[in-house]
Amino acid sequence: MDFLQILVLAIVQGVAELLPVSSSAHVIVAEKLMGLDPTSPQMTLLLVMLHTGTMFAVIAYFWASWRKTYFASTQAFRRNARYVVMATAVTGVVGLSLMQVIKHVVMGNASSFEIEQLFGNSRLMAAALAAAGVLIIVSSRLKPDGHDVAAKSALWIGAVQGLCLPFRGFSRSGATISTGLALGVSRRNAEEFSFALAVVLTPAVIVKEVWRLYKAQAASTPMHAGELVHLLTPGLIGMVLSFVAGLLALRWLSRWLEQGRWHLFGGYCLLASLVVLWV
Repeated sequence: MDFLQILVLAIVQGVAELLPVSSSAHVIVAEKLMGLDPTSPQMTLLLVMLHTGTMFAVIAYFWASWRKTYFASTQAFRRNARYVVMATAVTGVVGLSLMQVIKHVVMGNASSFEIEQLFGNSRLMAAALAAAGVLIIVSSRLKPDGHDVAAKSALWIGAVQGLCLPFRGFSRSGATISTGLALGVSRRNAEEFSFALAVVLTPAVIVKEVWRLYKAQAASTPMHAGELVHLLTPGLIGMVLSFVAGLLALRWLSRWLEQGRWHLFGGYCLLASLVVLWV
């Protein structure tokens, strides 16, 4: 993998992960266009490192705001931490339940490979992108009441996040922010809460992918030091690049959200769904 390919994937991941346009669909399209193997150990590790870079970008970007909102007092911390835990718990219940229904009921005890093939289907990704686009456009037409996140809104946001998880193309940030706006949460609070959930959720995704890579590597020949360096170098470069791209993407998102341009992301998702079908 050369530097240009790493650069392209880092920008695609860093921008699409944090904008409400679905990183998974964009990364898959980029991999296809560049002829890369998404199942290779190098690609798996690279994507894990890119996720790590964007997670640090979220923390760096929102840290000052979170300190004022979530760490203003002990009471504020306890209240907001409770909402984050509630939303994350609902996400887990809804997401895992949905996966089990799809695996055992819809697909009749399908294998992991068959599940992977299903969610990698271009038509399903296009449909998920289109659904996210419609949700974003509809929520942009509603006028937020300026509320803070409360228990009810946290539960709904967590449930919608759980519905998004299995589907590549259904933007997590787009769906959660849109749900917050639809429930009357202010734009800023909806954005901050959505990415607070991302920081809680992302480490679990990273650990899962690292464990999957470890098991695959353990089943093959032992890795030498030179091979490890060969795997890690692109990932470290990509992590730095995705961190920078992520910061720029978050600034873009915040600006458009505050300026009332949220609907433009929805329009992009609708166009992207057509591109996915074409590719």
